[in-house]
Amino acid sequence: MMNQKEKPLAWLGGSKKDLMTLPAGVRKFFGHALDFAQRGEQHNAAKVLKGFAGAGVLEIVEDDRGNTYRAAYTVKFKEAVFVLHVFQKKSKSGIATPKPDMDIIRERLKVAEKLSQEMRNEYPND
Repeated sequence: MMNQKEKPLAWLGGSKKDLMTLPAGVRKFFGHALDFAQRGEQHNAAKVLKGFAGAGVLEIVEDDRGNTYRAAYTVKFKEAVFVLHVFQKKSKSGIATPKPDMDIIRERLKVAEKLSQEMRNEYPND
């Protein structure tokens, strides 16, 4: 599937700004994994995020010096790969994504849906 058009990355909310605050190695790793998503592939580190049935929300998890970082994105829309949230997981208990982060992801998923609709309307034959 090499001839598939690469999808653009769309950063929602403060996800790009948040990414820039992470350690360089983590930024590089997330960028590499998101590059896979843009080409319609899934990096080994990307897993389906539970709680978003059928929404095509994936999460990349990377550890660095005892800290865990996550990037959530959706591949549900053909217009773009929407990066929904980039954050450091603070909680030490359990592997579940904290509710405040899940809420942000949910809100931004709605925004992604609206944006992809607008992109479809703007470029109907793309």
